Amino acid sequence: MPVTQRLGVRLVGIRGGAVRLRAPFAANTNHAGTAFAGSLNAIATLSGWATVWLLLREREIAAQVVIQDSTVRYLRPVTGDFEAVCSPPAADAVAHLVESLTRRGRGRIELAIAVRDHQGEAVQFRGRYVALQGRAG
Repeated sequence: MPVTQRLGVRLVGIRGGAVRLRAPFAANTNHAGTAFAGSLNAIATLSGWATVWLLLREREIAAQVVIQDSTVRYLRPVTGDFEAVCSPPAADAVAHLVESLTRRGRGRIELAIAVRDHQGEAVQFRGRYVALQGRAG
């Protein structure tokens, strides 16, 4: 995705099926000398999207993944390189996603993502993602 290049996002790990992404502070600063809120939101959104994409790929399910809605809480300014860490989804949530997707061609899952810098958690993000069966991406 073009935005990942612009933000300097890179994959740094996968834990329990959940994706961890990192971005450099220098490429994402605002006029106040802190990380741009849009960059923080984007990396959180991407971490959740990648987690759902990976869950489906591991199960060999072809589906398009989109975000339906999200909430974000900015706890404090980010002043260094940062990463988005998606919490591994519960097994029953994944099972419900796959069952709904298989049965109705559409499934949803809600994920929690934390954005952290060298001082710890700075952003709390919750996103609801929708998977649409039989579509690329």
